[in-house]
This record gives sequence, C-alpha cells and structure tokens, in this order.
Amino acid sequence: MRQHRTFPRLRLLGSLLLVVAAGVAGTGAAPGGAAATTAPGVRPLGDIVPIPASVHPGGSPYTLTARTRIHVDPGAHEARRVGTYLARVLRPSTGYPLPVTGAGGAGGIRLRLSDRETALGDEGYRLESGSRGVTITARGPAGLFHGVQTLRQQLPDSVEAGTRQPGPWQVAGGTITDTPRYGYRGAMLDVSRHFFTVGQVKRYIDRMALYKINTLHLHLSDDQGWRIAVDSWPRLATHGGSTQVGGGPGGYYTKVQYRDIVAYAASRHLEVVPEIDMPGHTNAALASYAELNCDGVAPPLYTGTEVGFSSLCVDKEVTYDFVDDVVREIAALTPGRYLHIGGDEAHSTSHADYVAFMDRAQATVAKYGKTVVGWHQLTAAKPARGALAQYWGLDRTGDAEKARVAEAARNGTGLILSPADRLYLDMKYTKDTPLGLSWAGYVEVRRSYDWDPGAYLPGVPADSVRGVEAPLWTETVSTDAHIDRMAFPRLLSAAELGWSPAASHDWEGYRQRLAGQGPRLEALGVDFHRSPQVPWRTGQAGQAG
Repeated sequence: MRQHRTFPRLRLLGSLLLVVAAGVAGTGAAPGGAAATTAPGVRPLGDIVPIPASVHPGGSPYTLTARTRIHVDPGAHEARRVGTYLARVLRPSTGYPLPVTGAGGAGGIRLRLSDRETALGDEGYRLESGSRGVTITARGPAGLFHGVQTLRQQLPDSVEAGTRQPGPWQVAGGTITDTPRYGYRGAMLDVSRHFFTVGQVKRYIDRMALYKINTLHLHLSDDQGWRIAVDSWPRLATHGGSTQVGGGPGGYYTKVQYRDIVAYAASRHLEVVPEIDMPGHTNAALASYAELNCDGVAPPLYTGTEVGFSSLCVDKEVTYDFVDDVVREIAALTPGRYLHIGGDEAHSTSHADYVAFMDRAQATVAKYGKTVVGWHQLTAAKPARGALAQYWGLDRTGDAEKARVAEAARNGTGLILSPADRLYLDMKYTKDTPLGLSWAGYVEVRRSYDWDPGAYLPGVPADSVRGVEAPLWTETVSTDAHIDRMAFPRLLSAAELGWSPAASHDWEGYRQRLAGQGPRLEALGVDFHRSPQVPWRTGQAGQAG
C-alpha cells in the first residue's frame, strides 16, 4: 500500500474548503503553510471527489477560450483517444471547437504520456495549471484519463450540461499529484433481479468513470433471470432471461451487446467482471434445463425475492459440463482478468457438496485463463491461488465468520470489501426511503463513508485488501431514476475510500466537497438523494444554496 506524506496539509485543505466552498475568494493551503489566493468563482484546487493525494495551489487560473486546443504528442494514439474523449465532454457546454492536435504549440490543454513517470504507476497523474495552460502527465493512458476527470471537476459544474452555457471556464492554478490507494475500485450492477439495457449500463459507466471507479461488476445470473447468451445452452437466455422480479419481460444481452458493454467500459478505463452465481442463486438455469436438477424436473421461473432455495446438482457430471461451457464462452467474451463465480447463500447445498463444487468450478475458471472472484463464503471452501474474496458481511457479523475470512487473507487470498451495512447501495438511507431494503440496516451517507477499509476486518493484513466495491442489488430498482437515487451520492463514498489515502479521511471535509458535487450531478441529469447530512450547494462552482 502506498504511503503518502502530504496529509496534514490536506486536512487543512478540507477545513479550508468550509470557507471557500461558496465560491468567494479564499486562501488555499500549500506545503509549508504558504498561502495561495483563489480567484472569485473559481473552484479551489482539490475541491473534488475523490480528494487527490497531493494538492499545491498557487498562481493564476487557466481560462478555456474558443482558441483552446488539446495537444498530444505526435503518434501518441492513446493520448489522442483521451483527448478526443475530453473534447466530446467539453464541446456541448462551452460551444468551443477544442481541436485535438499533435502539431505542437504553446498553451491550451496538453496531455502527456511518459514512461519515465514511474512514481505515478499505471493510474496516477500530475495536473499542472497556470495562466498559460493545463498539462496532465501520466505514465499510462488510465492515469491520463483519471487526470481528465480531475480537470472536469475543477471546471464549473455547468460544464457537464448538454447545451451551451455562459462560462467562464476557469481552472485554479497549481499542481495536483495523484495516485490511487487501491487498484480495485468497483461498482456492481445487478441486472438479474431487474434487467437493464445496454444504454442504461453505459449511462452508469459514464457516471462511475467521473469518480475514478475502474471496475464494473455485472451480476449476470440469479434465480430471477439469466442475462447473457450462451450458445451451447441457448435456453439460459431465451427462457431463463424471460422474466424478472415481479414479472415483466426481463431480457438478456446477446454476445454482440455484451462485447459492446465491455468495449465501452474499456474506453472509460473500466474493467468488466462478469458474475455467474453458483451453485446457489441458480433457479433461472434450473428452470431452463431439467437435467441440471437432481430430480430431473425443471422448476418454474421465479419472480420473487427470497434467497437460498436453489442449487445446481453437485453429483451430476452434466453440471460440470454446464459450468465448463458457460465459463469458456464468457471468458472468451471478457478480456479482463477476473470471472466471478458467486458462491453466496448456497443454503440448499451441503458443506461437503459446496466444497467439492467450488474446487471444480475454480479449476474451470483457471483453465480458461481467468482469476476467480467469489463472495466471501468462498473461504468456507479452499480459495484458489490468487483468488479474491468479496466480503459483504456486517459490523454485527459473527466473529467466527470474520476470523475465517481473516485466515484466508493471511494465507494469500485478496479481499474486496463490500460490507452491506456500509456499501450496499440498495439499502435504504432511512426508514422513510421509498426504495430499497433494510435487512442490513439503514445506510446514510456518513455511514457509507466513515470507515477505513484497511482496518475494517480484525486480523486482516492491510496489504490483503485489494480494494472496495459498492454493489447495487435491484429487487426494488428498475429504472435509471431508481439507480440515480440509490447510488448517488453513496457511490462517491466508495470512490473516495478506494482512491484517496487513508490519511485524508475526514467526514467534515468530505461532506463539504460532496456538497459541491450536487450541482454537477444535477447538470448530468442525476436525481440523487439530497441527504440532510450534506450542506448541498447550487449554482456555478458550488455557490451556497
């Protein structure tokens, strides 16, 4: 885990933002206690989510104009792709042409890739802003892309609008040097309980990318629906995907559509992790193929929300033919490293059968070149070498279960933390929240933010924690508006916990920076939950409202 040494100053910056958040002139914290003036109406450097690792404000702001160009080095194709993305984001609201050019020239926005910037790693970046221009430097294209998200957030909120806005478009002067705390920063979308179209998934990807989330976990199968075409078992999609919670038509992704999602995510530097949950949560598969059932009888399709009643037949060899075919076809569609095999709530599978099944399923994943991810119940079996266990327990989860997960971590299993009473985005905020569930309790914004992944589970080595993920289960979520209300703003908590150094963790500073994201989310058309714990702002550059 990287150690950062700039955070006494960043805590000062968090307190400072309480003063300058209204967009009036203020003093920015700089190393050694130096002061820097922030011009009126300009967002203070570092007043973003997630908070950067190092912020050095100073100097005059840069102003985008109709003459601004986006410069990349000649032949730098990855940088050009990031520049083209940036231009497409900025053109509708500014009305400026913002050509992307490799012809050189002074000023403007410069995007630089340099393999000499080893300290920045694969995802870090440095942003330098002054009156003559903005330069973003990174070692890799992902870092350049993350730097562009910082640039977006430093501009006025209305830059996110889809129509021309008045501006001015200024970026505060100074330098940000930024690297992530964790390499895995994820969000999960359950498309099985309710199906979401390719366009809806892309919309969510775009909002995730703004906050430097780099992993999209797609929950593609469950009792209520199978959502991915498998050529060797076609009824999985056509029959198993034909309904959803509460009834309705359901749906599934063709292989072309799934590849489209994967490619779109990659263009935003997100890796897709597909999940096929097994041996439980399998009623849609069991209903599609009678031979997967121990009694040879296919159950009816299921549209309820109970869990734990279904199981593949562990004793039948056809079950492993099924697993092999499904894993082979999905692995071939997915260029990323991981394939998630679920493994939770297998209440209808005996412990011995569960262990036997997971041993064979994990071997199949390895056979097709992927690394296993499973819910933390995987640790009740023997996690494969290099496997990741995704912990979704609660603060009140029993000590024995936590100890089992900690032992697996000490033996080399990496952990992704998704505690349900912290990061499950389908939990109600309060008892009055219309959507969502409450079996894990109520999860208001402060609760989603105010914990440390590196110290959350007793006995877990800090370097075993590979990151965090915020799952959105969809028993009660069926529209874009539902996604917006339940994911935002809590998804931003997960983004900051995954990216920002532990020493930056400060609820008071975070809630002020989060307040400044309100107008940006509004400009993006996100109808987020206006938590009373956050002093939301309105208007350009976060004017107090």
